[in-house]
Amino acid sequence: MKQFTPTIWAYDHHAKFNVLSEDNAISLEQSILDKLGKKNINWENLGISYDNKVNRITYEEVVNDTRPIQTKKVLGVEVGTRASV
Repeated sequence: MKQFTPTIWAYDHHAKFNVLSEDNAISLEQSILDKLGKKNINWENLGISYDNKVNRITYEEVVNDTRPIQTKKVLGVEVGTRASV
């Protein structure tokens, strides 16, 4: 099981919350739907500052790693890289 942080932008509202899911699309979708069904998500009203014609759901995997973020220079710009295992 992995922890994910879905972010939903829809109908002039925004929500960000955590879910536990297996690392596949079907399990993640079911976890998000289960969380939505519990109706305990705090929805933020965006008012007129958001174009309600565009609705989207994004997510990121939460990694509880105590190691510092690794960086390297690419074309003169310092960018983040994956932590080495």
